[in-house]
Amino acid sequence: MPISTCPLPPLKAFTKRGGRFGAHNLHENRPAPGTWVSETVVVGTFFNGGVRAFDISDAFRPQEVAWAVPPAPRKSRAKAIQLNDVFVDDREVLYTVDRLIGGLYIYELRL
Repeated sequence: MPISTCPLPPLKAFTKRGGRFGAHNLHENRPAPGTWVSETVVVGTFFNGGVRAFDISDAFRPQEVAWAVPPAPRKSRAKAIQLNDVFVDDREVLYTVDRLIGGLYIYELRL
């Protein structure tokens, strides 16, 4: 039985921006060598809504705690970023890619 959902990015800012919008992939929070593991934070991509982190320490009230939305890559037919996959390493460095043009974006995860 669902008990809550993570808040959506501001819909008006992204639904007509170009390309796809909505939740896509999560950082697979598995205890493996070189992988960041958290019991309280979930990180996922939202296509043109960027990459977003949610604090789920209160499972009844998840809260967005960080986000990044890069500008549209040059020559993107969507005219907006299309972030597809995300991985966070054990140094808390986040990697995400654009699904159309293929750019790699690297961020320091600061929570």
